[in-house]
Amino acid sequence: MVFPESIHIFCRVVDNFGDIGVCWRLSRQFAGEYGIDVTLWVDDLASFRRICAEVDPEHDVQRMQGVVVRRWRDRFGPVAPDDIADVVIEGFGCELPSGYIDAMARRSRKPAWINLEYLSAESWVDGCHAMQSLYPSLPLTKYFFFPGFSDKTGGLLMERDLIARRTAFQGDPEAVAGFLKNIGMNVFGDICKISLFCYPSAPLDALFDALQSGIRPAVCLVPQGVASDAVGAFLQQPALPGASATRGGLTVQVVPFLDQPDYDKLLWACDLNFVRGEDSLVRAQWAARPFIWQIYPQEEGAHQVKLNAFLARHTARMPAGLAQTVTDAWQAWNGGGSAIPWAELRPALPQLTAHMDDWTRHLRLNGDLASNLIEFVRKIG
Repeated sequence: MVFPESIHIFCRVVDNFGDIGVCWRLSRQFAGEYGIDVTLWVDDLASFRRICAEVDPEHDVQRMQGVVVRRWRDRFGPVAPDDIADVVIEGFGCELPSGYIDAMARRSRKPAWINLEYLSAESWVDGCHAMQSLYPSLPLTKYFFFPGFSDKTGGLLMERDLIARRTAFQGDPEAVAGFLKNIGMNVFGDICKISLFCYPSAPLDALFDALQSGIRPAVCLVPQGVASDAVGAFLQQPALPGASATRGGLTVQVVPFLDQPDYDKLLWACDLNFVRGEDSLVRAQWAARPFIWQIYPQEEGAHQVKLNAFLARHTARMPAGLAQTVTDAWQAWNGGGSAIPWAELRPALPQLTAHMDDWTRHLRLNGDLASNLIEFVRKIG
């Protein structure tokens, strides 16, 4: 295939922000860096608006940041072959509308049909990346494209200028302080800054207890709407932007729910980041700061296999003692039954920060997801 001129990305919002977060970043990158005509089909515009304030949930069609956003309704209208893009990306197995698939088959030059899979560090991903599947009743082929952590996968989503922007921000103390003040942080000085983005099931009470007893004061910045019940219980007031409370060595501060660019800055500004799902997991790694991931829980503990696979890769280059501290913290945060070992983790943060610099350099060797996907599309065309 010659360089694609158009891409359609389909996204069903499953866990509020992970699916749409990835698809929105990818859409913007295709449009902004490659000049491709991108249409993003989304079924839940209200959730989308939480990470992009420009979204109007009342409009079925709107254009933002170079991307056409269309509401994906269950009753999908008729589609002509000429309306089909050169590349069709099915986000996370969301299943394209049958009428759209029929139109794909009637297009004179069949589109590159890509199923963008969920991120996993499991070893089997290397062998399944880029596998194809013939459609049973139509002359179409679907390819399975896996993000990942090795050169045998599609890599991770990363804009061309991301590392330069992050480095400039982190190297400018006034920019960091100004950003934190702008989002409402009201405590400064020699304080450990922690961002918190988690599912309601996270053991927040145990975390807050551990942080209160720390020698170095800590401030925990929580976006509005995240674990509101547990945060509100600590605050003893509604968890609204600006609300804060201090107990022992811990201040918990609620900040506004941020759009993607500002959320990136929050990750860059903090000493430790608690993240969840897929989009924030990837962005936490590019932040080059220590982080703890809460994986999306699955039935029968299937998520634990994925968690252990990532931990094995992530800690492989760490000294044994540091690797054990990280593993214990991650397992505790993901329901392991014990408290996060804050007394061991806090003094290890500088060493973990150095590890993150090495880790991100290693990941960059695999290329970025958008570039690898474009190259793959041209190869199969």
